[in-house]
Amino acid sequence: MIEVKGLCKNYGNLRAVDDVSFSLGRDQVLGFLGPNGAGKTTIMKILTGYHFPSSGEAIVDGISVEEDPEELKKRIGYLPESVPLYGDLTPGEYLRFVAGARLIPVAEKEKAVNSAMAACGLEDHRNKKIETLSKGYRQRVGLAQAIIHDPPILILDEPTSGLDPNQIIEIRSLIRELGKRKTVILSTHILQEVEAVCSRVLILNEGRIAAQGTAEEIAGTMKGRDRDTWELTLKGAGAGRIQERLTALGMETGQVKAETLDRGLVKLSFAVRDSSPEAAESAGEAIFDWAVSENLKILSMDRKRLSLEDIFVKLTSEETGTKGQLPDVKELSDSKEEA
Repeated sequence: MIEVKGLCKNYGNLRAVDDVSFSLGRDQVLGFLGPNGAGKTTIMKILTGYHFPSSGEAIVDGISVEEDPEELKKRIGYLPESVPLYGDLTPGEYLRFVAGARLIPVAEKEKAVNSAMAACGLEDHRNKKIETLSKGYRQRVGLAQAIIHDPPILILDEPTSGLDPNQIIEIRSLIRELGKRKTVILSTHILQEVEAVCSRVLILNEGRIAAQGTAEEIAGTMKGRDRDTWELTLKGAGAGRIQERLTALGMETGQVKAETLDRGLVKLSFAVRDSSPEAAESAGEAIFDWAVSENLKILSMDRKRLSLEDIFVKLTSEETGTKGQLPDVKELSDSKEEA
């Protein structure tokens, strides 16, 4: 559906996008995640045909963004960060205008308007002035204009920016529903956005890809780094003695901390390093068996997985180049049919 190879974009002496490659299949929601200035919006503008790349290529639904941008735009629904709305129009009037701009035939225009309004929950606000609507509903109008021509691909730039918590939940739910029948690229710097909506993640930093895949897959590629942290409350030995006996666990550990609590209890925490997700899943059983063999009583045991926030901070706080760069987990189109 979308194939990007070696994409670069320069603005004068500034390279905003640097050798970005990824592919995306049908009916997937891909989250562009990165700090401000990471290149997310620039890539989206290239994919929508509003900017041309300085080098590399982008193929969207079989169409080159450079060779036929007009045809490309027929296949894409685009929601920019600043939604282009006319406040003195009603949603119905505005969407009829958009339908005309999209060259939807007159006989099909009203059906397209009604369908887009129904999909975005705007029926009860059809005849209200857009300027009187809440920002959440204005965002819904923006989404409606993006889907009015029923495109197979949606590109959404910061769709929940500036919304209150209730509005964010509503828009995320709407995007999830759209993602069941369309390919969606969602740009955001909000970590919760990606976890709530996206099936895949592409982390950008200073115009380059730092990692891509699911959060779990990306964590699995971080070899040699602390992946899972375990916290235990134990009874049966002092803090120093438990640290010594931890070597009998037979697993590579790091960041070991032991603290003596009241009533002779010890709080023990350590990170487990391993390259295989299967080993991480079985670590809990191994830790339990270790405690039993050491005659230690486990009063509590908690596993803290490497979160998307941890991954993001690690990758975007490091320098680009060899640091912060991880191998692609796998092509993003593996699990879905290609165009």
